[in-house]
Amino acid sequence: MIPLHPEAVHDRPEALRWAMPPGSLGFTGAVRSAPGDLGRLLDTGVLTGLTVGAGSVTTCLSATCSWSSEGAAVRSALHAALENPAEWVPAVAGTPGTRDADLAVAARTVLSGRVGDFIRSHGGVVELVSAHDEVVTVRLTGSCSGCPAVGFTLHARVERALRDLHPGLRSLVAV
Repeated sequence: MIPLHPEAVHDRPEALRWAMPPGSLGFTGAVRSAPGDLGRLLDTGVLTGLTVGAGSVTTCLSATCSWSSEGAAVRSALHAALENPAEWVPAVAGTPGTRDADLAVAARTVLSGRVGDFIRSHGGVVELVSAHDEVVTVRLTGSCSGCPAVGFTLHARVERALRDLHPGLRSLVAV
């Protein structure tokens, strides 16, 4: 079972953001259909929308429903649906342009987060050069230049975190 944690969405009482491990689903964006009971909740109008983030799913409840009456059913349905990630259908089919944009967002998230903080704490600088066709290219400068651990940092830290957010990553390249 994929762990979930509900969080309120600021200024949107109809929405709950369900935090989950990054990369649990192979896409980000609006959802056209979801498997099982979650899909039925969407089809019957109990839920008015689902949006997948890098480490979350945001559910929007109909104005005629309440979280106190529907919350448990939504949580159970979401848990079950996450067990079948291949059955989720994005609202917009992935195209190279949108996949590249998703990949770039994932790369920026990793580089501005804990992994980037680690690199910066050692005097290194890592910047995104490109994200195209499931390949991320980064430039490492500062103390990274000539560092014997640069390969380890690149693959064990940056690539691992990036794959968590974007499972379709083919390669991480440093220039």
